[in-house]
Amino acid sequence: MKKGLGIALGGGGTRGFAHLGILKRLEEKGVFPDIIAGTSAGSIVGSFLSAGKNSDEIFELMEKRKLTDFAKLTMPVSGLMSLDYLKEQLEEILPGKTFKDLNLPFYATVSNLLTGKVEYLSEGNVALAVQASSSIPIVFSPVEIENQLYVDGGLLDNVPVQPLIGQCEKIIAVDIMPIEKISQIKGIQEIAVRTFQMSVGGLGPKRKESCSMLIEIEDLAGYNILDSSKSEEIYEIGYRLGGKLDFAQFL
Repeated sequence: MKKGLGIALGGGGTRGFAHLGILKRLEEKGVFPDIIAGTSAGSIVGSFLSAGKNSDEIFELMEKRKLTDFAKLTMPVSGLMSLDYLKEQLEEILPGKTFKDLNLPFYATVSNLLTGKVEYLSEGNVALAVQASSSIPIVFSPVEIENQLYVDGGLLDNVPVQPLIGQCEKIIAVDIMPIEKISQIKGIQEIAVRTFQMSVGGLGPKRKESCSMLIEIEDLAGYNILDSSKSEEIYEIGYRLGGKLDFAQFL
């Protein structure tokens, strides 16, 4: 049996706070998703949302835990940093360890380094799946799950509409990854992040057609995806845009 509303939350590092602004507007209108898919930052927000937390609670959890708290420097063998601490924090916050423990169905998008294919994880350890979904290549170390190596799902599917197709009546997709022009770039981390941003493609025509609403937040261009200092500004961008959208069809 199909669910009512599915929501696909795209990746974009700390730009993910804009998801919370959109979700706040949906809550104010009485619109709530029945199934969720997320990539990278969208998978973090999606895991909390699937666990029954509202946008205010998720903002508080994410805002007080800066990216620098989650990322720990490692020996540069497979990545400059590790997101192991992100997994630990998620395991503390989420009510259970597995996808089955969540209140709503949830898919975490990951890129399999060994097969070269995208996967949508919906079984097993939620925190581990979200860590993998958020691990930008080179910047963060890959995550091993059942003898496979995974990195950020945005490498192959940054706005994960695909796992929702056929499972719900309507789909809202939120894209938080516009590409901006920059004047300079410094250091290996910035090079890795910029290369990753450039590799992330938008939704193809087929997937766009599957969406009842595609929200592209262009005003996020210029916000560094690893800078946590502008979380409130980014939230407000999402909230303001959400206020201009007509969500009546989802009631």
